Amino acid sequence: MNLKKGRRRGSPDTRESILDAARRLFSEKGFDATTVRAIAAEAKVDPAMIHHYYGTKDQLFAETIQFPIDPNVLISQIIAGGPDTAGERLVGAFIRVWDSPVGAAGVALIRSAMSHEWTTRLLREFFTTQILRRVSAELQLDPKDAQLRVNLVATQMAGLAVMRYIIKIEPLASLPPEQVVAAIGPNVQRYITGDIA
Repeated sequence: MNLKKGRRRGSPDTRESILDAARRLFSEKGFDATTVRAIAAEAKVDPAMIHHYYGTKDQLFAETIQFPIDPNVLISQIIAGGPDTAGERLVGAFIRVWDSPVGAAGVALIRSAMSHEWTTRLLREFFTTQILRRVSAELQLDPKDAQLRVNLVATQMAGLAVMRYIIKIEPLASLPPEQVVAAIGPNVQRYITGDIA
């Protein structure tokens, strides 16, 4: 492979250099304004190395925050069946992930975001661009209030994560999943399709 002068060839440190550069740029500029070429330049590698190690820009972004599950899996679960029952499906998918072994990674991610500003920015950008924006588009929410709706949904999900999995307040922490879905799903559904005025 013919690399430009001054660029680092593949080495044990290349993957970490790419991740460090991606974290910095995604945190400073956001997902949309950060290009694969900019990450490559920052990491001093050829852009092809990024695709070799991480695949797409979206996959690299998920790797920078060590998101424990493929967002496409979550999105497909949430949108299956349309907007009228998306609230319960969203809460159900959320509980299944957080109650599973990968939930520990989610707890670590939220704790890190609460104490590190760059993690907060990365997590906010990740949820906005990789999950909420895509769910909003798939559910065909009205663009005039879609952003507010997804923000309101995010308040419920973040609150649920903190109270059930980090602070572990009872009885919510040990409530069976179906009861959590029944209790919180209607609120989330109202934010998706109901009156929010």
